Amino acid sequence: INLYGYHLPLDIHPDIGNNAQLAKLLDIEFTGGLESGPNSVPVKGRLKTPLSGEEFSDKITQVLNRAPLTSLVREQKIETIAWCTGGGQGYIDLAAAQGIDAYLTGEASEQTIHSSREQGIDFFAAGHHATERYGIKALGELLAEQHGFDVTFIDIDNPV
Repeated sequence: INLYGYHLPLDIHPDIGNNAQLAKLLDIEFTGGLESGPNSVPVKGRLKTPLSGEEFSDKITQVLNRAPLTSLVREQKIETIAWCTGGGQGYIDLAAAQGIDAYLTGEASEQTIHSSREQGIDFFAAGHHATERYGIKALGELLAEQHGFDVTFIDIDNPV
């Protein structure tokens, strides 16, 4: 049996998607899309327990087994957060424009750190693979549960 999956629908699926799974793992309450419309790839929410940037970085390290690249520019605890798994670094400006405290994604670009510093938004890049592996794992578990498929998730680490 072959499974042909589309990447973006898995990113945005409200239950088993990459963004949804990452939120569960990091105790983030989803509040809506960062973009207007029903299919926003970047999303936003609130930390269930506000954390300092250092505390949130430690949590990411523990949960994802990956120390994130950070730009911690705020002294206040993080309450609101936007995120986009994988290569979503370009959405940081949209998050900053909406007054979000922090932005989390998989990758960083040269301008991402400058956007963080200039706009006063904490930034976390936790790895493309590290932020996107949980949606496909959840999909496999759902298929096994609902259809009795024998599913094995093989996690091949990628440090990027």
